[in-house]
Amino acid sequence: MDLKMEEYLRSKPDIVVFRPTENATDTDNEHFLVVESPKSGLLAFWTQSSCENFGNNHIEMSRSADGEMWSRPVTVVGAKVSEDKQASWQFPVVTKSGRIYLFYLMEGDKVDLDRPTSGWMGCIYSDDDGHIWSEPENIPMPRNQFDHSDPTMPKNWIVWQVPMRIRSGKVLVGYTHWTSPEHHNKPPAGWYSRDSRCRFFRFENIDDDPAPRDLQIEWFEDEKGLEVHYPERDDISVAQEPSITVLPDGRIFCVMRTFTGHIYYSLLDADGANWTKPEVLCDVEGGEPIKQPIASCPVYALRDGRFILIHHNNDGHIGEFGPGDALHNRRPAFIRLGEFRPESKQPIWFSKARQILDSDGVCIGPKQTCEIATYPSLTEYQGKRILWYPDRKFFLLGKRLTDELLSGLTAADPEGDI
Repeated sequence: MDLKMEEYLRSKPDIVVFRPTENATDTDNEHFLVVESPKSGLLAFWTQSSCENFGNNHIEMSRSADGEMWSRPVTVVGAKVSEDKQASWQFPVVTKSGRIYLFYLMEGDKVDLDRPTSGWMGCIYSDDDGHIWSEPENIPMPRNQFDHSDPTMPKNWIVWQVPMRIRSGKVLVGYTHWTSPEHHNKPPAGWYSRDSRCRFFRFENIDDDPAPRDLQIEWFEDEKGLEVHYPERDDISVAQEPSITVLPDGRIFCVMRTFTGHIYYSLLDADGANWTKPEVLCDVEGGEPIKQPIASCPVYALRDGRFILIHHNNDGHIGEFGPGDALHNRRPAFIRLGEFRPESKQPIWFSKARQILDSDGVCIGPKQTCEIATYPSLTEYQGKRILWYPDRKFFLLGKRLTDELLSGLTAADPEGDI
């Protein structure tokens, strides 16, 4: 590699989890999900390949006792060469007993949309803190009018965040669902204009630690899901990458990326089974819409009762680049702190944006991207609040969100004052 040794320090990280080696299969690292280990410490999972969409996606895992020093990663499941079947976009669930289920998109024998987003729901589990894993199994997924009419053709879908425990104790999952090209194969402007929507499913008995084949899942497939029109095209929805968090009153707040230049949000009931029509997310109710290119924009609940939004604070236009330039407009990374306003239609009001990370527009890696903090995660462990983020889908790093860093970020009051 021709990268300078200090390039991983460009975004000023506090923690280094992984830097690629000379190994040709480890130079794309994304979908970076960190969770508390059932025994002690933290576990990190991510999807790794030589280059995104090259065909050798596999899932890596690393562990840390303190969140500072991380072990050498091990491959959990998936392909190391493009001829093998890929495992991608993992999402872990830790049960009350400490079993770890790891779900992922498992490539099948047929491909509908493309290899990394067309597949079955694979599952493995571990009862010893991720040291030994079960043999992979595929879990049946229901079909609807947006899927291919051939039942042997897999769905086109991705889950990207750690699933959420809701008020009932059950586990809710949000996912992106792309329409089969059989039904809609004329995106007007490339991959980002493909017909898509956000959907949900709920694990009903996962805390009983059943075999994957015996998992009971409630799929909310009867409705169209969450749709947001592609600009000037009522026949196309582009609503993707749902991020959910539970409000103090039990309702579920969901934000999603779109191609409108703004984040949209929806409110789900406490069971996740019903939702409101998506609307533009504003800083405060009736305030300024929050800008975002077509990039993940997660919202997390903090233990002190506040919320934090991670986003890029531009509408897709940055410098010479436009909305379709996802390699360049997913930067810098900003945070906003949110406060619960139960009487408001938009129940979380946000502070002004504060920049915390940037790649300075320097592109690296096999994709030559300068994006930062896409598909991150957040933990609060041993008193440390840490954002775990990919830097240009190459380095995997951590940023401490200290009280000092968050100081002064306060949502507007009802009169509009800060």
